[in-house]
Amino acid sequence: MPKPALSFRQRDAAQSLRLAAPYTRPDLEALVARHGSPLLLVDCDVIRAQYRRLAAALPGVDLHYALKPLPELAVVQALKQIGGYFDLASGGEVELVRSAGVDPDRCIHTHPIKRDADIRDALRFGVRIFVADNADELGKFVRHRKRVRILLRVAFRAADAVCDLSRKFGCDPEAVPGLLALARTLGVEVVGLSFHVGSQTPTPAMHVRAVEACGTLITAARAAGFNLSVLDIGGGFPADYREAAMPIEEFCAPIRAALAALPSGLRLLAEPGRYISAPAGTCVASVVGRALRDGRWWFYLDDGVYGSFSGQVYDHARYPVSALRESDQRVPAVLAGPTCDSIDVIDDQIELPLLEAGELVVGRHMGAYTSACAGDFNFIARARVLAVNALEPCPAPEPT
Repeated sequence: MPKPALSFRQRDAAQSLRLAAPYTRPDLEALVARHGSPLLLVDCDVIRAQYRRLAAALPGVDLHYALKPLPELAVVQALKQIGGYFDLASGGEVELVRSAGVDPDRCIHTHPIKRDADIRDALRFGVRIFVADNADELGKFVRHRKRVRILLRVAFRAADAVCDLSRKFGCDPEAVPGLLALARTLGVEVVGLSFHVGSQTPTPAMHVRAVEACGTLITAARAAGFNLSVLDIGGGFPADYREAAMPIEEFCAPIRAALAALPSGLRLLAEPGRYISAPAGTCVASVVGRALRDGRWWFYLDDGVYGSFSGQVYDHARYPVSALRESDQRVPAVLAGPTCDSIDVIDDQIELPLLEAGELVVGRHMGAYTSACAGDFNFIARARVLAVNALEPCPAPEPT
């Protein structure tokens, strides 16, 4: 029987696991034998490696990991170990970084639309930088004006982004001067601009355009007497799924060039989430039953689109999925989830070995918007999260 999902406070017992990627069949079978299934393995070595690779591709940019795609204590701790920064958007995320002992000065709060309770939660923790994108939102900060610094979020919509975040948030660039003037009247200090062109953008074209446009806005604002000193370039850096994304070094090269042309004296921030977490997640599910229907084998798993595969619905992602047992003999198949809903189908165009109950199916690149979006529909427990390689190995001593 699957073990219930754990809260972030209860997962420490699993964090001593060390497991070398790629995981072998005996590794995964042993984990399922010990912990049950479904499982979501989160590899903290991969988390750290992705953060460092992006940092190398964007030198001089403080990378604030956006917690929402994978809000796990082990992930926060792993990034804290290597000097990471964090992007928060809710009271729960504030509590998560607080529990990990993160310095609040390394955090920003970027949800553009907030309750006063959300603002107060973050302020009590010690966060000082917030985001707003309209006049009403600026008004919420009047009572907190001595303690906050605001970034105005500007909308730049990337037509090729998988998830268009500027549809929901951000002001028109033309609105920035008026919002700066209003903030001054209200006594609320605006220290910079931010944007997010959308999630899983295949090219950096809109990032470059947004950086250039913000540079123009900052120059004009400074000429008008506003001391803007921060630019947050958001996230959207692409991760590999069934198809490889543009290598991050190639993706960031034109962004670096655009950043180098900005007005001097700017602190540069970014909010990567998916790029850091997606490749770190591996889902392991068990076949609980099978049936031959209309010439295809249906294999029913103990995880599905109401669980770890929820990102196929909410995030428009298609994960690489395969049977753990390799075989040259394959049959046309459908992978279905465990609930009673007919929409709970992971893949209806796949070929797999003729699996039996108890065999394992593995989904890779499943660290972003999977367990974070999972629910308990039908009262079926979501996958247990196991953090592996949570502690970075100490470097070997130098030879004497």
